[in-house]
Amino acid sequence: MIPTFIGITILCFLVVHLAPGDPAELMAGGGLAAAGGAGISLQKRGAVDQALAEWRALYGLDKPLHVQYFVWLKNLVRLDLGSSFKDNRSVWEKIRERLPVTLKLEFFSLLLVYAVAIPLGVYSATHRDTFGDYATTVAAFVLFAVPVVWAATMALVFICGGDFLYLFPPGGLTSIDYGREWPLWERINDQTWHLFLPVVLLSYAGFAGLSRYMRSSMLEVLRQDYIQVARAKGLSERIVVFKHAVRNSLIPQVTILAELLPGLIGGSVIIETVFSLPGMGQLGYDAVLARDYPIVLALLTITAVLTLIGILLSDILLAAVDPRIAFGRRSE
Repeated sequence: MIPTFIGITILCFLVVHLAPGDPAELMAGGGLAAAGGAGISLQKRGAVDQALAEWRALYGLDKPLHVQYFVWLKNLVRLDLGSSFKDNRSVWEKIRERLPVTLKLEFFSLLLVYAVAIPLGVYSATHRDTFGDYATTVAAFVLFAVPVVWAATMALVFICGGDFLYLFPPGGLTSIDYGREWPLWERINDQTWHLFLPVVLLSYAGFAGLSRYMRSSMLEVLRQDYIQVARAKGLSERIVVFKHAVRNSLIPQVTILAELLPGLIGGSVIIETVFSLPGMGQLGYDAVLARDYPIVLALLTITAVLTLIGILLSDILLAAVDPRIAFGRRSE
């Protein structure tokens, strides 16, 4: 994980710093343009250039790129993510404010993906070539093909009070009159109402794809000899399916967890921006527009860590699901 993480940070650092746009110019409101454009005097032009150079020196942007990277990496090891270019606030402080919202979205989306995909895949495999199988297959492919940004926009128009129904709020995490003095169940109900649609929109592509993987895996397992032996022994179809077939079919689904987590994190950027949710996705979107390097690099680093943790968890869960797998040397 360590060399992989270092490789990811190098690529992210290069992409961020080589992207068009100068944060010093943006912070100065366009640099020379803010001072009067090309027609200003040479003295005033020199003062603006000197101010921009001093700002770059303050944040170390005047140093060579490799020097900037090693300085940033050394601070990262000490868990120092620096200060935001935009308002000079601590990056950790800004992330701590936004992290709970993103974690809620990711957690409930992950639960929804597996809660819908596994039963749907099992049903489709055990009812092969029926109308239900065809319907779930078509629905899965349609959902998988629909871009999340389009789906979110259509949801705002049709069911969030745009031009038609008002079933869900168009944005925000809580109602305007939300208060800590509300009863606990009322606060939970309000946040659930606000998060339900974003969670569904963040999850639909995941459970659509995962249900197809589950169906394919189940069909392969149901053709195995030990399944036929279990049926020949007189076991009920429910026991054969849920005790023998489903567990072995879960093995590929566990490995997909490592790929699913980055997709949810990437999708949260769109969902948080569209629904004005104060999460890390919206923070990252604003930081990219402002060329706020410390914020962007911090969010990319956190995403990389979460992805690597997802890969590690999938390996551990794979060993728990499949008893044939053992990590390390077996004792003779």
